[in-house]
Amino acid sequence: MSLKTFKPYTKTTRGTVLTSKEGLWKGKPYKPLTFANNASKGRNNNGRITSRNHGGGHKHKYRNIDFYRKKFDLNANVERIEYDPNRSCHIMLVKFEDGENFYYLAPQNIKVGETIQNGPNSEIKIGNCLPLKDIPVGINIHNVELNPGGGGKIARSAGTSVTISGIDGNYSIIKMTSGEVRKIDSRSLATIGVLSNPDQKNIKIGKAGRSRWLGRRPHTRGVVKNPVDHPHGGGEGKSAGGRHPVSPTGQSAKGLKTRDNKRTDKFIIRRRKKKKG
Repeated sequence: MSLKTFKPYTKTTRGTVLTSKEGLWKGKPYKPLTFANNASKGRNNNGRITSRNHGGGHKHKYRNIDFYRKKFDLNANVERIEYDPNRSCHIMLVKFEDGENFYYLAPQNIKVGETIQNGPNSEIKIGNCLPLKDIPVGINIHNVELNPGGGGKIARSAGTSVTISGIDGNYSIIKMTSGEVRKIDSRSLATIGVLSNPDQKNIKIGKAGRSRWLGRRPHTRGVVKNPVDHPHGGGEGKSAGGRHPVSPTGQSAKGLKTRDNKRTDKFIIRRRKKKKG
């Protein structure tokens, strides 16, 4: 995929950079695998806002993606590659020999008409899904299960992949793009290849309206609010907040570690790299 720029007819088009959708399916999605996407708009089951600045957005259907890929030892034909408004990478509609259809995440360089397969007997080929123990060291993979049978959880966004860097008994050592190195059960499934749409990170939205189409509402700084609404609010005239940055609930916004899962710490060999500030 390539980037798409526009002639500067307006202030908006001058700065807009989008990804080209050339080669993608132009029709409607496969209806049996779609359903209404009644988003919560950042509210919990009590109707209270738990995630700010969400709401609105263009109407769209949810595509039911199969992250489990448990249909083994049958060939599937790639029918078409589609844009999915619910995620950053593209998806592909595949049809198995028995006539059943599924949506899978589409890797780079896969083409309509190619054949893919799931299971331990599959060959090492882009789009095929195998257990980690059957994949050679150094291969790029995506949609990796954390636990066998749990469905893909790691490397699911545009242009991402992880690498198998070694074997340790019944575990495979996985190196992630963040720099973290961890052990994952070798029976877990993973798909060969790097995910599609790597230019997603280079998009420039160009105007506020496009953010609203994506369901992103305007963000208001805490220092311009009243003290009742935010810890940084209030003060005489223009103030700097009077304290270190925090969220509206008072949680530190400067590197506070929120991970609280000591049960899986033993699987992490090396923590992710710290961002250079």
